[in-house]
Amino acid sequence: MWFLYQRVFTCPSCSTRQLNGSLGWIKWQKRLAPVFIRSIYSETGKWEKNYELETRKKIESWWHSRIKEQFNQTAEIDKSRPKFYVLSMFPYPSGKLHMGHVRVYAISDTIARFQKMRGLQVINPMGWDAFGLPAENAAVERGLHPANWTQSNVQHMREQLDALGLSFSWDREITTCLPEYYKWTQYLFIKLYEAGLVYQKEAVVNWDPVDKTVLANEQVDENGCSWRSGAKVEKKYLKQWFIKTSAYAKAMFDGLSDLPKWYGIKEMQANWLGECVGCYFEFMLKINNKPTGEKIAAYAYAPEAIYGASHLYILSDHRLLHGNSCLREVFQKEFIPGKDSLTSVTAMNLLTNQEVPVVISAKSELEGFLDTKIGIPCLRPDDADVARNLGLTFEEVIETLPDGSERLINSGEFTGMSRQQALNAITQQAQNKGVGGHLTSNKLKDWLVSRQRYWGTPIPIVHCQNCGPVPVPYKDLPVQLPNITSFTGKGGSPLASASRWVNCSCPRCKEPAKRETDTMDTFVDSAWYYLRYTDPHNSERPFQKDLADHWMPVDLYIGGKEHAVMHLYYARFFSHFCHNQKMTKHREPFYKLLVQGLIKNRTFRLATTGKYLKREEIDLTGPEPVHVKTKEKLQVMWEKMSKSKHNGIEPEEIVQKYGIDTTRLYILFSAPPEQDILWDAKTDALPGVQRWQSRLWHLATRFIEARNSGIVPSPQLLKQNEKTEAKRIWEQKNFTVSEVTEYFLKDYLFNAAISRLMGFSNTLSQASQQLVLHSAEFEDALATLSVLLAPMAPHLSSEIWKGLSHVQNKLCTHHHWDMEVLQQPWPTLDPEYVQKPDIVEVSVLINNKPCGKVGVPQEVARDAEAVRELVVQSKLGTEYLQGRTVTKFFLSPRTALINFLVQE
Repeated sequence: MWFLYQRVFTCPSCSTRQLNGSLGWIKWQKRLAPVFIRSIYSETGKWEKNYELETRKKIESWWHSRIKEQFNQTAEIDKSRPKFYVLSMFPYPSGKLHMGHVRVYAISDTIARFQKMRGLQVINPMGWDAFGLPAENAAVERGLHPANWTQSNVQHMREQLDALGLSFSWDREITTCLPEYYKWTQYLFIKLYEAGLVYQKEAVVNWDPVDKTVLANEQVDENGCSWRSGAKVEKKYLKQWFIKTSAYAKAMFDGLSDLPKWYGIKEMQANWLGECVGCYFEFMLKINNKPTGEKIAAYAYAPEAIYGASHLYILSDHRLLHGNSCLREVFQKEFIPGKDSLTSVTAMNLLTNQEVPVVISAKSELEGFLDTKIGIPCLRPDDADVARNLGLTFEEVIETLPDGSERLINSGEFTGMSRQQALNAITQQAQNKGVGGHLTSNKLKDWLVSRQRYWGTPIPIVHCQNCGPVPVPYKDLPVQLPNITSFTGKGGSPLASASRWVNCSCPRCKEPAKRETDTMDTFVDSAWYYLRYTDPHNSERPFQKDLADHWMPVDLYIGGKEHAVMHLYYARFFSHFCHNQKMTKHREPFYKLLVQGLIKNRTFRLATTGKYLKREEIDLTGPEPVHVKTKEKLQVMWEKMSKSKHNGIEPEEIVQKYGIDTTRLYILFSAPPEQDILWDAKTDALPGVQRWQSRLWHLATRFIEARNSGIVPSPQLLKQNEKTEAKRIWEQKNFTVSEVTEYFLKDYLFNAAISRLMGFSNTLSQASQQLVLHSAEFEDALATLSVLLAPMAPHLSSEIWKGLSHVQNKLCTHHHWDMEVLQQPWPTLDPEYVQKPDIVEVSVLINNKPCGKVGVPQEVARDAEAVRELVVQSKLGTEYLQGRTVTKFFLSPRTALINFLVQE
C-alpha cells in the first residue's frame, strides 16, 4: 500500500514555515521507511554536495506537487497563442501500471512540458477506457460488481500515475463507464442512426461459448480460438447492430495524403482501407415476382457499369442459406455443391429497378472479404463465363471510341456519359436515394458494434411491434445500465434479465415496447474521446464546437502499434462524421502519430511443457539458464512484459530503487520511441543514467561553490586562451540548443537529445576553474543545460535551477531567475550564431504573403521536404500553419524562399 506523508519546512527564499501536503509516495513494506537525514537546498537553503538516493528522493518529494501545480494552472483560452494538444492513448483500468504505460506517459509528459516552455497553450489529458469484457469477467471472478471493480482500479492507477510526477491535465479527466460520458456516446449513435449510418441485420458472428459474447475477427487466433478465453470459437447467426463505416472509406483513404509521415502507419491504414474503386448497391429480393421483404447489399467493382449486371452472387455460407431468412429453404433446396447454382430468387436493384437472378457461387470465397457481389460480364471475364454457362442475358454498357476514350451505352439516363462522369453521377444518385453508392473497397466490412454483455454502453434503441426500432429521444439520454447482480447471458445479453429495465413504452406510439439489450463495442467509446477532452464537463452536448475547433486536431497522438489499424480507423471515421455533421471544423482527428515500441524482458520456458517459469525457479549461475529442480535447459526469449510470463517489472520497484527522474531518463534514453526496449536490470543503462545525473549535480555544485566563495566574478580577468575556451562553450551551447530542439520537434529522438546533453555536460566538466568563476558563457551554458533537461527530468532540473538562481553576482540577466525552471522559455539560438554562414535564413510565405523567416542548417537548405518540416515545426510554423491543411508547397533554394498554399 501507499501512504502520503507530510512535513513542515522552511522556505529558503522567504523563511516562512509551510505544510507540504504531498512530499511523496512512500512504499509501505512491513516496517516504516527510515526518515531522511540528508536535506536539500530548497528546504534548508544549504546546498547538498552529494547526490545520493536520499537526496534524489528528497528532491522528487519536494518538487512533486509543485511542478504538478505549475503545469495545471489553467487560464482562459488565448486564441492569439498557438496551442498544442498532446494525447496518449488512454488505458484500460486493469488496476496496475506496467513499464509500457510508464514509457508512453513519460514521452507525452516530456513533450507536453517542452511545448509549454515554447510558449504554447498545452493540454495533455488523461482518462479511462473503462467499459469492456475484461472488467466484467474480473469482477465476476471476485464476486464484485464491475462498477466497483473498475472504480477501485481507476483510483489505484490514478495514484500510480500521480506518483510518477506526470503532468496530465487532470481537470479534463474522463471515464467512459460513467453516465455523463456514455450519454454522449449514445447521442452520437443516434446521430449516426438518423444519418442512415446505423442498421441492424442478421449476421454470422464469432461466438465465444465461454465468455458468451461476439468477437471481432481480430480477437480470434490462427487456431480459431478466442484470444481471451482460449475457447474454440463457434459461428452463430445473430441479429446485430452495424455502423456503416464503409460509407466514409474513400474519404478516409484520400485523407491520408494530407497527413504527415506516420512511421509506416499511414501505409497500414491504406492497406486496411483498400483501394476504394467500387461500391455497394441495395437490392430487394423476390420470389415468383413477389417481394419477400429481404434486402441485400451487393458489391460492384465498376459502379458505372451497373446497367450491365447479369446476376448477383452469394456464397454458400451466406446468412440467407443458414440464418433466419424466409428464403433459407429455397436456397438450400436449389444449391448444388461444387457448381454455380442458378436460383429462382431474383434481386431488384433499388437504384435502376433492374431485376437479375441470384446465383449461389461455386467458389468458397470471393475477392477480399465479400460474400455478395454483382456480376458484370462486359467488364469481368469470370462474370462472363458464369453468365454464358447459366444462359443469362446481359447488356454491353461500355463503348470504346476511336480516340480510345470510353462512354456509357444502354445505361438509361447515364447513356453518353464518360465512365468517370457516370461513376460520379450514379454513386451520387444512389447516396441521395439511400440505396448505397459510397465508394469503398472489397476488403472492408461495416463495423459490427453489438456485444452480448453487461459492462458496456447500452444501445439507445427501443423495439416496438408497431413502429419497429425507434431511437430513444435525446431528452431521455442517457439510457443507464440497470444495477444487476447476474452477468451470465445464457446465449444472450445479461441485460435481458432486467425485466423492469427492458420493458418500457415506445417513444413514438407510447405502446408497450422493449429496450435493446445489446451493449456497444468498447471501441465506440474510444472512437471520439479525444473530442470530449476539449470540453469534458459539458452537460448540454458532447462538446462545444468552438472548443473542439480550437484544440483539434490532436497535434501528437501517442500509443501502441497494436491500435494503429482498428482504433485509428474507427476514430478517424467518427471525426469525419462529426465534421460532416458540422459539429467540428477539422476532418482528421490526429495531425501526427507517434507509435512507441514495446518494453520487453526475458522469459524462461520449459521446452517440454511450454510452461513459463518464475525467477526463483531458474538457475542462472551456469553458462545457460536451467530449471532449478530438473536442470532442464530453458528456452530464453525477449517478450512483451506480462504477468502470465513472469517477466514483468513493477514501476514502483524501479522508482523506489532509482527515483522518478532516473526511471524517466532511462526510458527515454534506451531507444528511439518507435523501437522496442529490451529490459534487463543487469545492464549498465540504469546505473549509467544515474551516474550522469550525479555528474550534472557535481557541475552545479562546482558552480555554486565557486560563485559563493566570496570572489566577485569578473570576465575581464579571463586570459585569451580562456576567452577562446569560453567561445567554444558558447558555440557548443548553441549547437546543443539547435540539436536538442530539432530532436524534440522532428522525430522525438529523446535518446539522441540525451546523448547530446551528455556530450555538452562533458564539455562543461572540462572547463577550468577560472572559467567557472568568471565566465558568463559557462553560467549561461549551465543554466541552458538545466532548462534543456527540464522536460525529461523535471525534479532534478528544478532543484539544480533553484541552486543556480540563488548564487550571488550572476553574469547573465536574460534568464528569468525569479521563476522556476519549467517556467523558463525554451532556449533559442543567439542571433550571432544564427548569422553564421552554416545557417540559412529562409523566407516563409503563406498563400504568397510573407510571414517571417526561419533559420535552417545550410546542409539541408536545398532539401524541400527537410525545409518544410523545419518550418512547420518552428515557432513561426506553429503559429501560422498548425491545424491548417497545406495543399502544396514550393521551395526556391536560389532565393531561400518557401511558399505554402493552404486552405482558407
